Amino acid sequence: MPSVRASTSTAVTEGIRVSVKSSYVAEQSLPLARRYVFSYTVRIANEGTEMAHLRTRHWIITDGMGKVEEVRGPGVVGHQPQLRPGEHFEYTSGCVLETPRGEMRGTYQMHRPDGRAFDAVIAPFLLALPHSLN
Repeated sequence: MPSVRASTSTAVTEGIRVSVKSSYVAEQSLPLARRYVFSYTVRIANEGTEMAHLRTRHWIITDGMGKVEEVRGPGVVGHQPQLRPGEHFEYTSGCVLETPRGEMRGTYQMHRPDGRAFDAVIAPFLLALPHSLN
């Protein structure tokens, strides 16, 4: 199991701040069926001086047994936000694990108006059933 302990994370890449907060969704989870549902809210803020356009996402999801799933795709929740300096975009999504603990991390591919691309880091954050051990 990864050593991540916080259900929140923040990373800044080239002026793009990505902050995440996760929580356990008890009413949608079925622990006896090994179904643990988590939600996470992401805030992507442009603290830099240039516009940035989010084109794709890449998530790496690791459950408590070390099983890794990678998710790649265009945009986030059906959007490819363009963020001018000082703007932000926030969304909530979810993840289902077979274990009561896990971790998510990843990147958003961002594009600048001049065509340059870079990966904005999504720092690792914990997915955990409250009061679960290890």
